[in-house]
Amino acid sequence: MTDIAELEAYVAISQVKARYCRTLDTKDWAGYADVFTEDFELDTSAAGGPPAIHGREAAMRMIRSAVETAYTAHQVHSPEIKLDGDTAHVVWAMQDRVVWGADRRPKMGYVGHTGYGHYHERYVRQDGRWRIAAQRLTRLHVDYYYEPPGDAPEDRRD
Repeated sequence: MTDIAELEAYVAISQVKARYCRTLDTKDWAGYADVFTEDFELDTSAAGGPPAIHGREAAMRMIRSAVETAYTAHQVHSPEIKLDGDTAHVVWAMQDRVVWGADRRPKMGYVGHTGYGHYHERYVRQDGRWRIAAQRLTRLHVDYYYEPPGDAPEDRRD
């Protein structure tokens, strides 16, 4: 791969991840699903999630049911990208802020969290376009928030 091709892949992969964060946080489910391959593999078990999920549709059902009513903000930083032809292995430093909707709070046991960790991902280029084929989330630290009733964002009348 030439230096220019590597730089183009780096930018394209970074744009995919930026779209991932934006479409997840804005709940643009069609746009979010489009960043993944059909055979996408999601593993959040190391971060307290369910066992690995196989297939884009199954992963979308799980993710959407978890955060559809939540306020979220995902940020990624400092990608480590290793290219091998039409495959890339990427580690992103990540931070996420989640404030659960009222429907999820009883199940979760807290109002929200800010988490810090890493996305470990495999990207593939199909038909000239990069997509996420596998993702594993690991956490280094999580700050949990417990607010008294009436102090949650949707309870405020600012």
